[in-house]
Amino acid sequence: MPKRKGSPVVHAATVLALLAGSAYCTYELRKDQQDKVTVRTVTDSALTTSGGKHDGQQTWERLNDPARSVLRDGKGAIIAGFTDGARTAVLKGPSRTFGEPAGTSTKVVTDDWVRLMPEPWTKGAQNQQWFKDWFKDNYGSQQDDVFAIAFQYVQGAPVKKDAQGVPYAGDAVFGPYKPDGVDRFEQNDFYDYLGIPYTFRSGVTMRPHADRYRALDCSGFMRMVWGYRSRFPLMATDTSGDGLPRSANGMARSRTGVDIIKLQGAAPWYVRPANTDRLQPGDLLFFKMDHRTGDHIDHVALYLGLDTAGHKVFISSRKEQNGPTMGDKGGASRLDGTGFYAGLFRSAKRL
Repeated sequence: MPKRKGSPVVHAATVLALLAGSAYCTYELRKDQQDKVTVRTVTDSALTTSGGKHDGQQTWERLNDPARSVLRDGKGAIIAGFTDGARTAVLKGPSRTFGEPAGTSTKVVTDDWVRLMPEPWTKGAQNQQWFKDWFKDNYGSQQDDVFAIAFQYVQGAPVKKDAQGVPYAGDAVFGPYKPDGVDRFEQNDFYDYLGIPYTFRSGVTMRPHADRYRALDCSGFMRMVWGYRSRFPLMATDTSGDGLPRSANGMARSRTGVDIIKLQGAAPWYVRPANTDRLQPGDLLFFKMDHRTGDHIDHVALYLGLDTAGHKVFISSRKEQNGPTMGDKGGASRLDGTGFYAGLFRSAKRL
Protein backbone atom coordinates (compact mmCIF):
# COMPACT_ATOMS: atom_id res chain seq x y z
CA MET A 1 0.00 0.00 0.00
CA PRO A 2 1.54 3.40 -0.99
CA LYS A 3 2.64 5.71 1.80
CA ARG A 4 2.67 9.45 2.18
CA LYS A 5 6.10 10.93 2.83
CA GLY A 6 6.97 11.58 6.44
CA SER A 7 3.98 9.82 8.03
CA PRO A 8 1.71 6.80 7.58
CA VAL A 9 -0.68 7.18 4.67
CA VAL A 10 -3.75 6.75 6.75
CA HIS A 11 -3.92 7.38 10.51
CA ALA A 12 -6.82 6.01 12.50
CA ALA A 13 -8.35 9.47 12.68
CA THR A 14 -7.94 9.87 8.94
CA VAL A 15 -9.76 6.61 8.33
CA LEU A 16 -12.68 7.87 10.38
CA ALA A 17 -12.69 11.10 8.39
CA LEU A 18 -12.62 9.23 5.09
CA LEU A 19 -15.64 7.20 6.14
CA ALA A 20 -17.68 10.26 7.08
CA GLY A 21 -20.32 11.44 4.67
CA SER A 22 -21.42 10.20 1.31
CA ALA A 23 -22.70 11.92 -1.82
CA TYR A 24 -25.73 10.00 -2.99
CA CYS A 25 -25.82 9.09 -6.70
CA THR A 26 -27.54 6.49 -8.81
CA TYR A 27 -26.98 3.87 -11.47
CA GLU A 28 -28.63 0.60 -12.43
CA LEU A 29 -26.78 -2.67 -12.99
CA ARG A 30 -27.79 -4.34 -16.23
CA LYS A 31 -29.56 -7.73 -16.05
CA ASP A 32 -27.18 -10.66 -16.35
CA GLN A 33 -28.02 -12.72 -19.43
CA GLN A 34 -24.81 -14.74 -19.88
CA ASP A 35 -24.80 -18.53 -20.17
CA LYS A 36 -24.68 -20.43 -16.87
CA VAL A 37 -22.16 -23.15 -16.18
CA THR A 38 -21.34 -25.06 -12.98
CA VAL A 39 -23.83 -24.45 -10.15
CA ARG A 40 -23.20 -24.99 -6.46
CA THR A 41 -25.14 -24.23 -3.31
CA VAL A 42 -23.72 -22.58 -0.19
CA THR A 43 -25.30 -22.87 3.25
CA ASP A 44 -22.44 -21.35 5.26
CA SER A 45 -24.01 -18.94 7.72
CA ALA A 46 -20.92 -16.74 7.54
CA LEU A 47 -22.25 -15.35 4.27
CA THR A 48 -25.38 -13.97 5.95
CA THR A 49 -24.97 -10.62 7.67
CA SER A 50 -27.27 -8.53 9.78
CA GLY A 51 -27.07 -5.73 7.22
CA GLY A 52 -28.11 -7.92 4.29
CA LYS A 53 -31.59 -8.43 2.93
CA HIS A 54 -31.46 -12.06 1.85
CA ASP A 55 -32.73 -15.06 3.80
CA GLY A 56 -32.66 -18.79 3.33
CA GLN A 57 -30.36 -20.76 1.10
CA GLN A 58 -27.91 -18.84 -1.09
CA THR A 59 -26.73 -20.24 -4.41
CA TRP A 60 -23.41 -19.66 -6.15
CA GLU A 61 -23.32 -19.85 -9.96
CA ARG A 62 -20.44 -19.72 -12.38
CA LEU A 63 -20.96 -17.58 -15.49
CA ASN A 64 -18.96 -17.06 -18.66
CA ASP A 65 -17.77 -14.09 -20.72
CA PRO A 66 -16.09 -13.01 -18.55
CA ALA A 67 -15.54 -15.89 -16.11
CA ARG A 68 -17.18 -14.91 -12.84
CA SER A 69 -19.23 -16.02 -9.86
CA VAL A 70 -22.56 -14.61 -8.72
CA LEU A 71 -24.37 -15.17 -5.45
CA ARG A 72 -28.18 -15.46 -5.53
CA ASP A 73 -30.53 -15.19 -2.57
CA GLY A 74 -33.26 -17.66 -1.69
CA LYS A 75 -35.58 -16.10 -4.30
CA GLY A 76 -33.02 -16.34 -7.12
CA ALA A 77 -32.07 -12.64 -7.24
CA ILE A 78 -28.38 -11.77 -7.72
CA ILE A 79 -27.05 -10.11 -4.58
CA ALA A 80 -23.31 -10.05 -5.41
CA GLY A 81 -21.00 -10.52 -8.40
CA PHE A 82 -17.25 -11.25 -8.62
CA THR A 83 -15.06 -11.50 -11.74
CA ASP A 84 -12.08 -13.86 -11.95
CA GLY A 85 -8.85 -11.85 -11.67
CA ALA A 86 -10.55 -8.66 -10.48
CA ARG A 87 -10.86 -7.11 -7.03
CA THR A 88 -14.02 -5.20 -7.93
CA ALA A 89 -17.23 -6.53 -6.38
CA VAL A 90 -20.81 -5.37 -6.97
CA LEU A 91 -23.03 -5.91 -3.93
CA LYS A 92 -26.73 -5.24 -3.47
CA GLY A 93 -27.58 -2.64 -0.85
CA PRO A 94 -29.91 0.28 -0.08
CA SER A 95 -31.09 2.17 -3.18
CA ARG A 96 -29.38 5.49 -3.93
CA THR A 97 -29.91 8.32 -6.37
CA PHE A 98 -26.96 10.17 -7.89
CA GLY A 99 -27.38 13.35 -9.86
CA GLU A 100 -25.51 16.49 -10.88
CA PRO A 101 -28.07 19.29 -11.38
CA ALA A 102 -25.39 21.83 -12.33
CA GLY A 103 -24.33 19.81 -15.37
CA THR A 104 -27.19 17.56 -16.47
CA SER A 105 -30.75 16.40 -15.87
CA THR A 106 -29.49 12.79 -15.98
CA LYS A 107 -29.95 10.68 -12.87
CA VAL A 108 -28.88 7.18 -11.95
CA VAL A 109 -30.79 5.21 -9.32
CA THR A 110 -29.32 1.97 -8.04
CA ASP A 111 -29.18 -0.58 -5.25
CA ASP A 112 -25.73 -1.76 -6.36
CA TRP A 113 -22.61 -0.84 -4.41
CA VAL A 114 -19.13 -1.10 -5.97
CA ARG A 115 -16.37 -2.12 -3.56
CA LEU A 116 -12.80 -3.46 -3.63
CA MET A 117 -11.91 -6.85 -2.19
CA PRO A 118 -8.49 -7.36 -0.55
CA GLU A 119 -7.57 -10.01 -3.14
CA PRO A 120 -8.48 -10.76 -6.78
CA TRP A 121 -11.39 -13.18 -7.16
CA THR A 122 -10.72 -16.79 -8.15
CA LYS A 123 -13.10 -19.68 -8.72
CA GLY A 124 -14.08 -21.13 -5.34
CA ALA A 125 -12.91 -18.09 -3.34
CA GLN A 126 -16.27 -18.07 -1.52
CA ASN A 127 -14.87 -20.93 0.59
CA GLN A 128 -11.75 -19.01 1.65
CA GLN A 129 -11.67 -17.31 5.05
CA TRP A 130 -10.48 -13.94 3.72
CA PHE A 131 -13.59 -13.69 1.56
CA LYS A 132 -15.99 -14.81 4.29
CA ASP A 133 -14.58 -12.15 6.61
CA TRP A 134 -14.67 -9.47 3.91
CA PHE A 135 -18.23 -10.30 2.81
CA LYS A 136 -19.52 -10.26 6.38
CA ASP A 137 -18.06 -6.77 6.87
CA ASN A 138 -19.13 -5.33 3.51
CA TYR A 139 -22.49 -6.82 2.50
CA GLY A 140 -25.12 -4.39 3.73
CA SER A 141 -22.51 -1.77 4.72
CA GLN A 142 -23.37 1.85 3.95
CA GLN A 143 -19.83 3.16 4.18
CA ASP A 144 -18.73 5.10 1.10
CA ASP A 145 -18.25 2.89 -1.95
CA VAL A 146 -16.51 3.78 -5.23
CA PHE A 147 -19.54 5.65 -6.59
CA ALA A 148 -20.12 7.69 -3.44
CA ILE A 149 -16.44 8.65 -3.41
CA ALA A 150 -16.44 9.66 -7.11
CA PHE A 151 -19.32 12.09 -6.63
CA GLN A 152 -17.49 13.85 -3.78
CA TYR A 153 -15.46 15.72 -6.44
CA VAL A 154 -18.19 17.11 -8.73
CA GLN A 155 -19.11 20.78 -8.90
CA GLY A 156 -20.38 22.06 -5.58
CA ALA A 157 -19.23 19.04 -3.53
CA PRO A 158 -18.30 20.16 0.00
CA VAL A 159 -14.68 20.12 1.16
CA LYS A 160 -13.74 17.30 3.56
CA LYS A 161 -10.45 17.35 5.46
CA ASP A 162 -8.60 14.64 7.33
CA ALA A 163 -7.26 14.99 10.87
CA GLN A 164 -4.12 16.67 9.52
CA GLY A 165 -6.11 19.31 7.64
CA VAL A 166 -5.49 17.82 4.20
CA PRO A 167 -8.56 18.21 1.91
CA TYR A 168 -9.26 14.68 0.66
CA ALA A 169 -12.62 15.51 -0.98
CA GLY A 170 -14.50 18.47 -2.41
CA ASP A 171 -15.14 20.22 -5.75
CA ALA A 172 -12.16 19.46 -8.02
CA VAL A 173 -11.01 21.33 -11.14
CA PHE A 174 -9.42 19.65 -14.17
CA GLY A 175 -6.38 21.93 -14.18
CA PRO A 176 -5.14 25.49 -14.78
CA TYR A 177 -5.25 27.18 -18.19
CA LYS A 178 -2.25 27.01 -20.48
CA PRO A 179 -0.73 30.34 -21.63
CA ASP A 180 -3.03 30.33 -24.67
CA GLY A 181 -6.00 30.77 -22.31
CA VAL A 182 -7.93 28.08 -24.18
CA ASP A 183 -6.59 24.64 -23.33
CA ARG A 184 -5.87 23.33 -19.82
CA PHE A 185 -2.80 21.65 -18.38
CA GLU A 186 -3.04 17.91 -17.81
CA GLN A 187 -0.88 15.67 -15.60
CA ASN A 188 -2.79 16.67 -12.47
CA ASP A 189 -2.65 13.69 -10.13
CA PHE A 190 -4.24 13.05 -6.72
CA TYR A 191 -1.20 14.43 -4.85
CA ASP A 192 -1.62 17.72 -6.77
CA TYR A 193 -5.20 17.88 -5.51
CA LEU A 194 -4.07 17.09 -1.94
CA GLY A 195 -1.13 19.52 -2.08
CA ILE A 196 1.27 17.07 -0.39
CA PRO A 197 4.30 14.99 -1.41
CA TYR A 198 3.46 11.30 -1.80
CA THR A 199 5.77 8.30 -1.58
CA PHE A 200 4.66 5.25 -3.58
CA ARG A 201 5.31 1.60 -2.72
CA SER A 202 8.19 1.62 -5.21
CA GLY A 203 9.93 4.25 -3.09
CA VAL A 204 9.45 7.04 -5.64
CA THR A 205 8.27 10.33 -4.13
CA MET A 206 6.20 12.71 -6.26
CA ARG A 207 5.70 16.36 -5.30
CA PRO A 208 2.62 18.45 -6.10
CA HIS A 209 2.56 21.41 -8.47
CA ALA A 210 1.60 24.47 -6.44
CA ASP A 211 -0.56 25.84 -9.27
CA ARG A 212 -2.57 22.58 -9.52
CA TYR A 213 -3.92 22.41 -5.99
CA ARG A 214 -7.40 20.81 -5.95
CA ALA A 215 -6.93 19.69 -9.60
CA LEU A 216 -7.54 16.21 -11.07
CA ASP A 217 -7.22 15.28 -14.73
CA CYS A 218 -9.11 12.22 -16.01
CA SER A 219 -6.62 9.61 -14.85
CA GLY A 220 -5.78 11.57 -11.70
CA PHE A 221 -9.49 11.42 -10.81
CA MET A 222 -9.52 7.63 -11.19
CA ARG A 223 -6.35 7.35 -9.10
CA MET A 224 -7.91 9.49 -6.37
CA VAL A 225 -11.10 7.39 -6.28
CA TRP A 226 -9.56 3.92 -6.66
CA GLY A 227 -6.12 4.49 -5.18
CA TYR A 228 -5.86 7.15 -2.51
CA ARG A 229 -9.44 6.71 -1.29
CA SER A 230 -10.20 3.01 -1.97
CA ARG A 231 -6.61 1.77 -1.48
CA PHE A 232 -5.95 0.10 -4.84
CA PRO A 233 -2.14 0.00 -5.41
CA LEU A 234 -0.77 2.86 -7.50
CA MET A 235 2.26 3.28 -9.74
CA ALA A 236 4.20 6.55 -9.54
CA THR A 237 4.30 6.68 -13.37
CA ASP A 238 3.33 4.36 -16.20
CA THR A 239 6.54 2.37 -15.69
CA SER A 240 7.56 2.65 -12.01
CA GLY A 241 6.30 -0.02 -9.60
CA ASP A 242 3.10 -2.04 -9.87
CA GLY A 243 -0.58 -1.19 -9.60
CA LEU A 244 -2.70 1.36 -11.47
CA PRO A 245 -0.54 3.39 -13.91
CA ARG A 246 -0.44 7.18 -14.06
CA SER A 247 -2.10 7.86 -17.45
CA ALA A 248 -5.23 6.76 -19.27
CA ASN A 249 -3.03 5.10 -21.89
CA GLY A 250 -1.02 3.30 -19.21
CA MET A 251 -4.21 2.06 -17.54
CA ALA A 252 -5.75 0.86 -20.80
CA ARG A 253 -2.64 -1.14 -21.78
CA SER A 254 -1.72 -2.38 -18.30
CA ARG A 255 -1.96 -6.01 -17.25
CA THR A 256 -3.54 -4.80 -14.02
CA GLY A 257 -7.15 -5.93 -13.70
CA VAL A 258 -9.22 -7.72 -16.33
CA ASP A 259 -9.74 -6.52 -19.91
CA ILE A 260 -13.52 -6.66 -20.29
CA ILE A 261 -13.51 -5.06 -23.75
CA LYS A 262 -10.15 -5.25 -25.52
CA LEU A 263 -8.65 -2.54 -27.70
CA GLN A 264 -9.28 -3.42 -31.34
CA GLY A 265 -8.44 -2.11 -34.79
CA ALA A 266 -5.49 -0.27 -36.24
CA ALA A 267 -3.65 2.57 -34.50
CA PRO A 268 -3.87 5.48 -34.04
CA TRP A 269 -7.69 5.64 -33.87
CA TYR A 270 -8.60 1.97 -33.36
CA VAL A 271 -12.32 1.09 -33.58
CA ARG A 272 -15.37 1.41 -31.40
CA PRO A 273 -16.46 -1.92 -29.80
CA ALA A 274 -19.51 -3.40 -31.50
CA ASN A 275 -20.99 -4.57 -28.21
CA THR A 276 -20.91 -3.06 -24.71
CA ASP A 277 -23.13 -5.61 -22.95
CA ARG A 278 -20.23 -7.06 -20.95
CA LEU A 279 -19.84 -3.86 -18.92
CA GLN A 280 -20.82 -3.68 -15.27
CA PRO A 281 -20.88 -0.66 -12.93
CA GLY A 282 -17.40 0.25 -11.74
CA ASP A 283 -15.57 -0.64 -14.97
CA LEU A 284 -12.94 1.75 -16.32
CA LEU A 285 -13.81 3.06 -19.79
CA PHE A 286 -11.17 4.24 -22.28
CA PHE A 287 -11.51 6.69 -25.18
CA LYS A 288 -9.42 7.88 -28.13
CA MET A 289 -10.25 11.59 -28.52
CA ASP A 290 -7.24 13.67 -29.61
CA HIS A 291 -5.13 13.33 -32.78
CA ARG A 292 -2.27 15.11 -30.97
CA THR A 293 -1.66 12.10 -28.69
CA GLY A 294 -0.60 9.77 -31.51
CA ASP A 295 -1.60 6.17 -30.90
CA HIS A 296 -2.19 6.77 -27.16
CA ILE A 297 -5.55 6.26 -25.45
CA ASP A 298 -6.20 9.68 -23.95
CA HIS A 299 -9.30 9.62 -21.73
CA VAL A 300 -10.59 7.39 -18.93
CA ALA A 301 -13.95 7.31 -17.15
CA LEU A 302 -15.88 5.33 -14.52
CA TYR A 303 -18.92 3.41 -15.80
CA LEU A 304 -22.05 4.02 -13.71
CA GLY A 305 -24.52 1.73 -15.49
CA LEU A 306 -27.94 2.78 -16.80
CA ASP A 307 -29.54 6.12 -16.03
CA THR A 308 -33.28 6.55 -15.48
CA ALA A 309 -33.78 6.96 -19.25
CA GLY A 310 -32.00 3.68 -20.00
CA HIS A 311 -28.73 5.19 -21.29
CA LYS A 312 -25.30 3.78 -20.42
CA VAL A 313 -23.57 6.63 -18.59
CA PHE A 314 -20.26 7.42 -16.89
CA ILE A 315 -18.44 10.01 -14.80
CA SER A 316 -15.03 11.48 -15.72
CA SER A 317 -12.92 14.58 -15.27
CA ARG A 318 -12.85 16.68 -18.43
CA LYS A 319 -11.49 19.99 -19.65
CA GLU A 320 -14.82 21.44 -20.85
CA GLN A 321 -16.47 21.09 -17.44
CA ASN A 322 -13.16 21.84 -15.68
CA GLY A 323 -13.44 18.87 -13.37
CA PRO A 324 -15.27 15.61 -12.62
CA THR A 325 -18.77 15.38 -14.11
CA MET A 326 -21.44 13.04 -15.41
CA GLY A 327 -22.82 16.03 -17.28
CA ASP A 328 -23.35 17.09 -20.87
CA LYS A 329 -20.85 19.93 -21.34
CA GLY A 330 -18.49 18.93 -24.15
CA GLY A 331 -20.70 15.95 -24.98
CA ALA A 332 -23.23 13.82 -23.11
CA SER A 333 -21.67 11.21 -20.81
CA ARG A 334 -23.21 8.32 -22.75
CA LEU A 335 -21.81 5.22 -24.40
CA ASP A 336 -24.90 4.48 -26.47
CA GLY A 337 -26.17 6.45 -29.46
CA THR A 338 -24.08 8.55 -31.84
CA GLY A 339 -22.80 11.21 -29.46
CA PHE A 340 -19.21 12.45 -29.08
CA TYR A 341 -18.11 10.02 -26.35
CA ALA A 342 -20.13 7.13 -27.71
CA GLY A 343 -18.25 7.35 -30.99
CA LEU A 344 -14.81 7.54 -29.36
CA PHE A 345 -15.19 4.74 -26.81
CA ARG A 346 -12.49 2.07 -27.35
CA SER A 347 -12.02 -0.40 -24.46
CA ALA A 348 -12.83 -1.26 -20.82
CA LYS A 349 -11.11 -2.79 -17.81
CA ARG A 350 -12.33 -4.19 -14.47
CA LEU A 351 -9.91 -3.60 -11.58
